[in-house]
Amino acid sequence: MSERTDVNDPNRPNELHEIRVMVVDDHPMWRDAVARDLAAAGFDVVATAGDGPEAVRRAHAVTPDVLVLDLNLPGMPGVQVCKELVGANPALRVLVLSASGEHADVLEAVKSGATGYLLKSAGAQELIDAVRRTAAGDPVFTPGLAGLVLGEYRRLATDPLPATSDEPKAPQLTDRETEVLRLVAKGLSYKQIAERLVISHRTVQNHVQNTLGKLQLHNRVELVRYAIERGLDDA
Repeated sequence: MSERTDVNDPNRPNELHEIRVMVVDDHPMWRDAVARDLAAAGFDVVATAGDGPEAVRRAHAVTPDVLVLDLNLPGMPGVQVCKELVGANPALRVLVLSASGEHADVLEAVKSGATGYLLKSAGAQELIDAVRRTAAGDPVFTPGLAGLVLGEYRRLATDPLPATSDEPKAPQLTDRETEVLRLVAKGLSYKQIAERLVISHRTVQNHVQNTLGKLQLHNRVELVRYAIERGLDDA
């Protein structure tokens, strides 16, 4: 990372030190540089790892809030690491930091549970902001990739999951939960939703978590797909 952040910057959020971050990359110099930049910015870097199996073991042990994850890892692909860890702990946020901007890699990462996807060409300050936003639950993508992901949500909506004959009646959402769900489906970040509805960021998060629980969904990908299937993004 070539840029540096000023650890004495008065505009730096005070809450950064509360965010526990783990960095996973198989290149030691890059991994150490990322961890150093994040620590200098005030994040609590609780662990690093250089391969897939080590990443899974250490993440289970240290329970980070955000996993900064490379996709190309020895022993186990990054998408599998993401899938296993998010499956075991849905509260974990994963920010993929990859050299690849291939559409297939981006979509596979998101489908495995990643909250965001940033290219390694990003500067240090961009990474710091991305980790902070990822911890807050906002989807973070290198410019140009967010539209790709939303487009995939729409494609998935044309091939809905098959219904079973004993499928229970859809849970009843409150008006506010439906409103938040509609804005999530439109691709708005939690911060943007909070500003639009004049409520706090945490209230938006609570509504999303309540909705996930009611609908028995696991992550934002499934939530957006659910909303688009029901036409909420066009409402």
